[in-house]
Amino acid sequence: MYLEKAQEVFRLEAQAILEIGKKIDKQFSQAIETILQCSGRVIVTGMGKSGLIGRKIAATLASTGTPSFFLHPAEGIHGDLGMVTGEDVVIAISNSGETEELINILPVLKRIGATIIALTGKAESTLAKNSEIFLDIGVTQEACPLGLAPTASTTATLAMGDALAVVLLQARNFQPEDFAIFHPGGTLGRRLLLTVKDLMHQGEENPLIYEEKTVKEALFVITAKKLGAVNVIDKEGKLVGILTDGDLRRHMEKDDQLLAKKVGEVMTKSPKTIIPTRLAAQSLKLMQDKSITVLPVVDEESRLVGTLHLHDLLKAGIV
Repeated sequence: MYLEKAQEVFRLEAQAILEIGKKIDKQFSQAIETILQCSGRVIVTGMGKSGLIGRKIAATLASTGTPSFFLHPAEGIHGDLGMVTGEDVVIAISNSGETEELINILPVLKRIGATIIALTGKAESTLAKNSEIFLDIGVTQEACPLGLAPTASTTATLAMGDALAVVLLQARNFQPEDFAIFHPGGTLGRRLLLTVKDLMHQGEENPLIYEEKTVKEALFVITAKKLGAVNVIDKEGKLVGILTDGDLRRHMEKDDQLLAKKVGEVMTKSPKTIIPTRLAAQSLKLMQDKSITVLPVVDEESRLVGTLHLHDLLKAGIV
């Protein structure tokens, strides 16, 4: 019985979304053009459940390239309307179109000169009549069996907000890199913003040794720098090879005179490298593809500038 009731809720809410999808017309296109031409911000406002949905719509717009914030209408009449300018677009949400707090701020919004886009289910409502653009979010039936709790109507409103945000995103040619700028703390932000230079070990932390030095001396560097490898350079500072602790173990099994040999004799020549301006995510892919944990970082002239370890990438959340 419980499952059947839950399935009915899903059916009614899905139906509500399909209903408003069929209603969008040139008014929707006008809303998109108006927002694209807006030199101010998009201000979303609404009371109660509509306000909660409005907060999400404002957040989605803001994170996808449309400067936006939420204005509580009750706070608006107590001073917060000072945030609104004549350059702004206001998206006002009210299923009935008669929400008192919202109606109270309409005259001021009109006087300020902001463009009003109404999201309401009533075309003849006060809100719709006092708006430049009307987007119909009316639904046939709420999922609430009492027809009282906003359920299907709030779902439909949220879908309308998402439709606006996604169409605007595409119209602005908004890219993943743009999205990352507004989400620097998220996984996507880290993947798209962090470069090799941000994470590599450089200066005193960068393990390096000249090719004419002995393997014994290289072993001391590997131990001191704790990265499991040492970069081998020539007199001009150019990378010529790498020597890892794994290389040492393999050579020691065959050569008991290993420690006295020159590094250049036993190093791995022409190792995989990366430049510092590459994305950290690209270095991770390279390491995974080549099954390596240490990656030398070189400049355009093959001079060693740093070392990147797989642990640095994992620690930074580049996964």
